[in-house]
Amino acid sequence: MTSKPEIAKAADPAKDSVEKSPATEAPDTTKAEPQRLTFTSDKGASRSTWVAALLVVLIVGWMGSGFIIPSKETDPVIKREEPKPVAVAVATSVAETVTQFYQAEGQALPDRDTTMRAETSGNIAEVLVRKGLDVSAGDIIARFDPTNNKADANRAAEALAQAQREFDNAEQLLERGVATTDRVVQARAALASAQAQVTAAEQAAEALTITATFDGRIETLNLDEGEFVSAGTEVGRLVDITPLTVAIQVPQQSLTRLSVGQTATVRFITGEERAGVVTFMGTSAASETRTFLAEIEVENEDGAIPAGISAEVIIPTGEVTAHFVSPSIVSLDAQGALGIKTVNADNVVEFYEIEVVKAQIDGIWVTGLPESVDIITVGQGFVNEAETVAPMTEEQNQ
Repeated sequence: MTSKPEIAKAADPAKDSVEKSPATEAPDTTKAEPQRLTFTSDKGASRSTWVAALLVVLIVGWMGSGFIIPSKETDPVIKREEPKPVAVAVATSVAETVTQFYQAEGQALPDRDTTMRAETSGNIAEVLVRKGLDVSAGDIIARFDPTNNKADANRAAEALAQAQREFDNAEQLLERGVATTDRVVQARAALASAQAQVTAAEQAAEALTITATFDGRIETLNLDEGEFVSAGTEVGRLVDITPLTVAIQVPQQSLTRLSVGQTATVRFITGEERAGVVTFMGTSAASETRTFLAEIEVENEDGAIPAGISAEVIIPTGEVTAHFVSPSIVSLDAQGALGIKTVNADNVVEFYEIEVVKAQIDGIWVTGLPESVDIITVGQGFVNEAETVAPMTEEQNQ
């Protein structure tokens, strides 16, 4: 028979579990095995999980409602504006006729330059000129002592007279039949030899005088009175600088631009400027430089321009239609070609390759552009070919 306390204990298992928990019941040291803890589920605790899940569903549905049901008021779509054309300054250029020139550096040379030499040997009897003096053709420069030559001339003259007498006698005897033909031949040979000696003496007498071969200036003179000079010795230099000859070297690619008879302007390093004429064009190039020699004759009657100085030669070679532009507007395309950017009637950038035909201090003349064209003068570095721009004149840009 079960007692009441035991029935009550069995009817309330939760209370029993609490009473047996380690926190309320004192540990029984007599028991060897530990007791297993058991837990029972609380049905009311699951309500919070359902409430949280419901809230999540509501929030997600509220956030997604904007995609499914768009709001009446939507933000305006911002559209990107097209970029405005780049503003550039342009200037209208009209082609003009310009003269092309070939320009080269050269050297002024004397028209004639010769070395004077002694034609015979002997002592100098007198010197009639000095260095730096202008002389004419045939003027006497110096004379040798004629003593020896006079003796030789007298001896030759006596020998000639004797040979002439012997020849005359041989002919007379031959006519009489006394002499033979061989004697006449020998006399004639002796006469010819005597005549040659006389001629040599006369030529030696002429060689005793040193004369100027052409009009010019005595550039050097190495003679003193009483000095002995051997035949062939250089005694001086005669130079003719009226006119002057300016020599230049012409590269092979420019040879066809020059010809004999063309006029030229020659500017000397001394500041003098003279007109000249092309008098010579070489037909054989120098092996070292592959250039051709050209000579320009310049009048120098007063002798004011000396030989040997540097000169600049400018030769007109023809006319061409070109534009005058500033070097600052010249640019390069993607291939490295030299050209200028322009604007056409549709405000589109165009690129024209150019060739420089003449250069000046304030600008250059170029070909390759249309006869009339609007050239971009400011802003060409910010635009490319085929790009639309907003052109303005230089006055509007200012």
